[in-house]
Amino acid sequence: MSFDDERTRGYVLLPRLFSPGETAALSNAAESALARVTGHALEGKTEVTVWPDGHRLETVDGTTVHWEPDARPPAVRSLAPVTHLEPALDALWADERLTGPMRRLLDVDRLGPFTSKLNFKRAGVGSAYHWHQDYPYWYCCAGPDARDIATAMICLDDVTADNGALTIVPGSHLAGPAPRDRAEPTGLLVDAARTDVGGAVTIEAPAGSVLMFPGLIVHRSGPNTSTRDRRSLLLCFQPAGRPTLARLPYRSELLADLP
Repeated sequence: MSFDDERTRGYVLLPRLFSPGETAALSNAAESALARVTGHALEGKTEVTVWPDGHRLETVDGTTVHWEPDARPPAVRSLAPVTHLEPALDALWADERLTGPMRRLLDVDRLGPFTSKLNFKRAGVGSAYHWHQDYPYWYCCAGPDARDIATAMICLDDVTADNGALTIVPGSHLAGPAPRDRAEPTGLLVDAARTDVGGAVTIEAPAGSVLMFPGLIVHRSGPNTSTRDRRSLLLCFQPAGRPTLARLPYRSELLADLP
């Protein structure tokens, strides 16, 4: 299958792009960043936000800690942004193994960062994420430029259905913004009753693999019901010269522009 075919399908999977040694080093950097940030959070050096759906977020060290809503003891769901926390993570923005395919996916000559994120689906704890597109959240920050943002997700662990792999609806990005679930508190999730999610595929891959996809692809992830963590590092790219997510205000009123 050609790269153009994969772009039409809506995602690109690059198996074992990073060696076991490189993946282990990235995993260590991720855990180091998490330990430092959560240590400062436990010291009370944070700004706390509670989303309309009850999820608790704390901002510390230039990143936002998103806690698992029902985990006891407490567990972190995600950190964002993260690459500024560890040099090994920051260096990935210039890694040609990522930037080459991403330039082709976005059809641009020069890339810039938009944001980054670490997802931690801990064994037996990591929660599900319902059908959604990244686009609505990004649109509330970047406006129409949100169409030009895509994600490279680096798998730090083996990814399987039972530890919360992504499930993607191939080609769904071609339909543009999907109808949103108006009854859902954040207004960001897809209304699956009004969206064709038929033909969805679950993307299983070994550690070190990279999955690339645009912000308009419809996707979800299941809970981690296994005894193995499913950690991933997400780098979101955009055309060079545009402001990063951290520099853009979130304007919820822009959701009125979307279906």
